[in-house]
Amino acid sequence: MNLTVIGVRHHSPACARLVASTITAVRPAFVLVEGPAEMNDRIGELLLGHELPVAVFTSYADEQRRHGSWAPFCAYSPEWVALHEGRAAGAELRFIDLPAWHEAFADRSNRYADAEVRYAEAVERLCVAFGVDNTDALWDHVIEMEPSEERLVAYFDLIRGEARAGASDTVREEYMARWIRAACAEAGERPVVAVVGGFHRPALLRLAGAAPGAPGSWSQAGEPPEGAESGERTAWPEVPEPPEGATAGSYLVPYSFRRLDAFGGYQSGMPSPEYYQRLWEDGPDSAARYLITAVAARLRGRGQPVSTADLIAARTSAEALARLRGHRHLSRLDVLDGLAAALVNEALDVPLPWSVRGPMSAGQHPAVVEMTAALSGERVGRLHPDTPLPPLVHAVTADLERHGLDQPGRHDIELLKPEGRERSRVLHRLRILGVPGYDRTAGPATGLDPVIAETWNVRDAGHRLVALIEAGGYGVTLESAAAARITQRIEAAAGELAGLADALFDSALCGVTELVADVPDRLARGVAAATDLAGLGRVLAVTLALWRHDQLLGTMGSPVFGSVVVAATRRILWLADGWHSAGAPADLPRIRAVVAVRDAVLHGVKAGVDAGEAAAVAGRIAGDRAAPPDLRGAFYGLARILAASAFAGDHLRLPEAQVAVRGAFAAGTAGDWLSGLFAVAREAVLAPGGILGLLDDLVIGLGAEEFLLALPALRQAFEFFPPREREAIADQLLARRGLAGSGRDLLRSTVAPETVAAGLALDEAVEQRLTLAGLMVAGRSDD
Repeated sequence: MNLTVIGVRHHSPACARLVASTITAVRPAFVLVEGPAEMNDRIGELLLGHELPVAVFTSYADEQRRHGSWAPFCAYSPEWVALHEGRAAGAELRFIDLPAWHEAFADRSNRYADAEVRYAEAVERLCVAFGVDNTDALWDHVIEMEPSEERLVAYFDLIRGEARAGASDTVREEYMARWIRAACAEAGERPVVAVVGGFHRPALLRLAGAAPGAPGSWSQAGEPPEGAESGERTAWPEVPEPPEGATAGSYLVPYSFRRLDAFGGYQSGMPSPEYYQRLWEDGPDSAARYLITAVAARLRGRGQPVSTADLIAARTSAEALARLRGHRHLSRLDVLDGLAAALVNEALDVPLPWSVRGPMSAGQHPAVVEMTAALSGERVGRLHPDTPLPPLVHAVTADLERHGLDQPGRHDIELLKPEGRERSRVLHRLRILGVPGYDRTAGPATGLDPVIAETWNVRDAGHRLVALIEAGGYGVTLESAAAARITQRIEAAAGELAGLADALFDSALCGVTELVADVPDRLARGVAAATDLAGLGRVLAVTLALWRHDQLLGTMGSPVFGSVVVAATRRILWLADGWHSAGAPADLPRIRAVVAVRDAVLHGVKAGVDAGEAAAVAGRIAGDRAAPPDLRGAFYGLARILAASAFAGDHLRLPEAQVAVRGAFAAGTAGDWLSGLFAVAREAVLAPGGILGLLDDLVIGLGAEEFLLALPALRQAFEFFPPREREAIADQLLARRGLAGSGRDLLRSTVAPETVAAGLALDEAVEQRLTLAGLMVAGRSDD
C-alpha cells in the first residue's frame, strides 16, 4: 500500500505547506480530502477560480430536525490546497467524509470544528507542559513557528492517545477508511494521499491497514485491502442519501474572515485569519511586521495616539518574548503581547482574548479590540460567476424585478391595493429570512393597528447573496422558504408567548398563513404550555382580530389563526379559574385578557370556541371570593353578557345585579371589581335599568375615610368609559339629585377629586369633634 495520510489542523499554513510539498513530491494517483462526499460530482465548482474565503453550505430538513452547517475554505486551508495541488499533479480528487446533514454532524454547525477541543484533557496536559495558555498558543509554539512532519505526527498521536473516539467520530472514521481502502485498491502501486483532521489520522491508518508510525507501509498485522494485489477494481463507497421525506442540499457561498475568526465564535481552526493569510503568503517575519503596522493604523484611524516610540517598545518587547519562548521568528502571540505591553497602560478587568479560546469577552480595552480586529481582517469572498446557485436565489431575483424592488431607494406601499400587498409580502419574506438590505421604517406593528401603508428602504448589502443561499435551505421559492422559517420559529417559541405572537403576525405580513399541516397542533401545544395570563390575552386579541376581519393581510378565517383563538381562549379560562389572590389590585393586562375572551366567545364560535365552557367558568369566578377582585368583576361582566345571549345555555346561574354588586362593594376592593366589570361590560351601567343608581347609593354610603381609600381605584374604573359616555353618566347623576346643568360641566371641575375628597374628610372630622364636644344639634353647629 503506497498510502500517505497527512493529519492537519484546519486552516493552518504549516499544514497547508506540508500538504502542498507532499503532493508535489509523490504525485499521487488519488488525493482524498476530508469533506462532504456528496460534493464529489461537483468538485469542479470549487476549482472555478473564486475569491477566497468561500464555504460549502449544507442545509437539511425533515419532520424532526432542521440543520445547517458550513465547511469553510481559505487560501491556507490544507483541504483547499490539497484540491488545487492534486489537480495540478493530475490526481483524481475525492471527498471522503459523510454528508454534512448526516446525524454524525447533528450537534455541529461547522464540519471542521477542532476535534482536540472535544478531547480537552490531553490538550490541557500539553499546555501545562509547554507553559502556554490554550490550544492556539500551543499550536503556534509547537507547529506553526517550527513546522515539521515529525512534530505534526507526534502532536496528533498525543492528542488522540489511546482514547476511543465518540460515536459520531467513529462512524465518520469508518466511512473515510472505506474510501481510503477503495482508493488504494484502485491505485495499485501508485501513491495515494489522504488529507484529514489530525485527530482522525491514527484511526484511519489502522482502519486502512497501514502502520500508524510508518505511513506508506503495510500494517504488520494486517492484509492489503481486497483487490489491491489482484488488480481487481474495488467499488467506491456509496454516498448516503437523505431519508425519505427529507430535503438536503449543498451550495458554495461567499464567506468572510470575520465569520472565520475564532474570536468571533467560529468553532474551528485558527483565530486571526488575516495574520495567518500573511503568514501563508509572506512568512513569519513579514506577518509580524504587517501585524504591528496594521494595529497602529487602526488605532490612529480611531483617534488613539500611537507614537513611533510606542511601536519601537512593542517591537522590542515582542522580540524579547520570542527569545524567552524559544521562537526563531516572532509569533502571533509574541507580537500581540508586545503590543499590549506597550499600548495598554491601565489594569485589565478581563483576560486578553488571545489568552483564552473562543469569542472575545465584553469589557476589553479599546486598543485590544483594535488589535484583534486588525488580525481578523476585512476580506470577503466572491464566487465565480459560473457558480451554480440554489433555486431560491433565482426566484428572489425574479420576484424583485417583477415588483420593481430590485433598485435601492425608498418604496412607499399602499396595503389596500392588491399589487401593494404583493410587494409588501415579498419584502417581509426577505426580512424574516434574514436577508440584509430590506428595512421597513413604517407600517402596522400588530393586527390591531389601523395602518394601511408601509415605507421600506432598500439598500445594497454585501452579504445579501450569502444570506439568500443559506435561506435556500428553507425552500425553493420565497413563499415556501418564508413558510418554513415561520414554522421553525413557532416550534422554537413553544410556550414563549411573545415569540408565538411575533411569528403569527409575521405569517400574516408574509401572506403565508397556510403553513404545514401540523402547525395548528404545534400552536395549540405552545399556547397550552403558557402561564402568562396577560401575554395570552395579547396573543388572543391580535390573533382574533386577524382571524375575524383582516382582509387587508388576507388572514380572515384562516384555520391556523382559528386554532390559536380556540387554544388561547381555553388556556386563559383554565388559568383564571385557579387564580386565587383576594387582595390583589386591578391589573389592566389581566383584565384585557378577559376582554379578549369575551370577544372570542362572541365572535369565534365558528373557529370552535366553546361558549358553554366560558359561561361555566365565568359563573364560578364571579362568585369566587378567593379570586382577585378585578377578575371577579370582569367575569361577572362576561357572565352578564352571556346570560343575555343564546351562548350560555344551561351552564350559567347568576345572582341578581343588586345582590352581586352589593356583595362586591367594599371600600378596599370596589374600584378593582368595577374596573373588571366596566372593561368587559360597561353597558351594565349605561343601559336602562342598569346599576348606575345602585352604584351612586353605595358610593354615597361610604364614609369619608372609606371614600378616600376607594377613590383611586374608582377613578381608574371609570376610565374605561370614553368621554361621551362619562358625560352621559354625569347627566344621570345630576338628574338623580334634581340638579340642573350639564354633566360636561361636572366633568370639567377645576378642583382635583383628591382635593374634594380631602375636604369632605376634613368636614367629617370637624363634625365628629363638634359632636363629641356637644356642639352639634340636629345636624348643625350651635353658634
